[in-house]
Amino acid sequence: MSGHEQYGEDLALMSLGTLEGDARVELEKHLATCSSCRRELERLRGDMALMAMSAVGPRPPQRSRQRLLEAIAKEPRAATAGAGRGRGFQWWWTALGWAAAALMLLVVIQLSQANRGLREAVASLGSMVGQQRIELEDAKRVADTLTGKDVQTVTLVAAKTQQQPQGKAFYLRSKSGLVFVANNLPPLAPEKIYELWLIPNEGKPIAAGLFKPDAHGSATVVNPPLPAGVEPKAFVVTLEPESGSHDAPRGSAVMGGA
Repeated sequence: MSGHEQYGEDLALMSLGTLEGDARVELEKHLATCSSCRRELERLRGDMALMAMSAVGPRPPQRSRQRLLEAIAKEPRAATAGAGRGRGFQWWWTALGWAAAALMLLVVIQLSQANRGLREAVASLGSMVGQQRIELEDAKRVADTLTGKDVQTVTLVAAKTQQQPQGKAFYLRSKSGLVFVANNLPPLAPEKIYELWLIPNEGKPIAAGLFKPDAHGSATVVNPPLPAGVEPKAFVVTLEPESGSHDAPRGSAVMGGA
């Protein structure tokens, strides 16, 4: 703006849209040939763009206010004109303060959204860790059942069938762990299912899981829910309705072992 200080106030008024008459015509002619004043006008209009967002808030940025006041101070004007335009500037700076507060509100909203996203990510991570912990505990329980020093192994053989299905139960009483593996099982008839039973030394048979063989006649039952510390007398597999019997065997025995 060096050498063009006399246009300082007119540039400010044009940015506000209040410059009229000969002063506006003269300034427009000057802007057509002066890139420096055009850049200053664009800077002032950029400050004014903040007024599009209205909200009550803090004082406008000191740097922008100081630049505009210095431009106005370098050009003396009549007292009456200065008073009228002073009211316009007062309104302009008040609106700029509102805009600054609105910007602060937008920043707060964005930070709040980012914080909520972070909390959701942490909750999701916690859920994943919890699920992995459960899976790890289940895997450890299977390993303990298969390799424990006091594990009881029971081999089940076919009962009245020529296909000779076989099954083996690994039972760890101290942890109520049970892994059952079967093979050579005949295909099931419609609406039928195999059910594994734990026959205790005392009391009623305990349902230890429903299962269907695959295309090769193989099947497994892993860690069914069992009461703690049951001493087994035998394991039996029966052929039951598809929903299972649960409380006591009702179908025919397929295999069993003591």
